[in-house]
Amino acid sequence: MGNKLYVGGLPYSVTEGQLEEIFSQHGSVQSARVISDKFTGRSRGFGFVEMGSDEEAQKAIQALNGTELEGRTLVVNEARPQERTRTGPGGGGGGRGPRPGGGRNRW
Repeated sequence: MGNKLYVGGLPYSVTEGQLEEIFSQHGSVQSARVISDKFTGRSRGFGFVEMGSDEEAQKAIQALNGTELEGRTLVVNEARPQERTRTGPGGGGGGRGPRPGGGRNRW
């Protein structure tokens, strides 16, 4: 068991301060982060909370998973390690530019 938790189903209006406040009722919160869209800055409806210990994390999962917050059902479970989905430069294209000759018939 880890002490970092995934929190899904968050209302889009929830701030990191509110997230910390909700979880602090179940133990010490080391960090609380709401994930936002990098282009719009709007919440993506999920976040991560790091609790002070594995026991506090388990207590928070049991207390908060499946509860409602502003009409949305929270999903709280142990966070999994982030998977590497991107490859090399250019997002998997190997960084190649356009082909020589511009790709048009030249004759």
